Amino acid sequence: MITKPSFISDEGMLVNRLFESGVDRVHIRKPGASSDEHRRLIEEIDSKWHERLSLHDCHELALEYGCGIHLNGRNPNPPSSTGEAPVVLSASCHSLTEVELRKQTCDYVFLSPVFDSISKQGYRSAFSAYDIRKAAQSGIIDSRVIALGGISLDNLELVNNMGFAGAAMLGEVWKNVTLFCRSLRQTHLGRTTATPWR
Repeated sequence: MITKPSFISDEGMLVNRLFESGVDRVHIRKPGASSDEHRRLIEEIDSKWHERLSLHDCHELALEYGCGIHLNGRNPNPPSSTGEAPVVLSASCHSLTEVELRKQTCDYVFLSPVFDSISKQGYRSAFSAYDIRKAAQSGIIDSRVIALGGISLDNLELVNNMGFAGAAMLGEVWKNVTLFCRSLRQTHLGRTTATPWR
């Protein structure tokens, strides 16, 4: 799961609820937010979940709190020192070539947009069904590639059939967190596969 880019009321409590409902990992994506704002949100989240958070910004806090680090256009390189503890490293990819390159150094990567975006109007799928099938057959899409973009509970089975390790959601989750958590618990979707990002 990925947070909304803006802060919302009771966000830490809602992230706790997502984990309790079976979500494997939550990505904190708050472009433009300060280190102090990130810190406040992390501290609202139960410390037992910190190792299952990934930060898209303020990577120094990831090292302090034991979170994962997510690389993106704003922060394309990991910090020069990641300390003693192993850090879960992931990256955003927008092409199959980028997936091949990033998988060399990351534990897992996001590939997007796989479907038309739910949260970003006009953000259309960048890949045909043929592109995805060929990439899976050639091993580019594998157990370390997560589908992102237009993911909903309705198309999770399709994502699985396409060969992805899993799916990351944003728009579907934050429309109604309570309803999403209830659906997740009923279907046990959060625990259907082994995850490389745990």
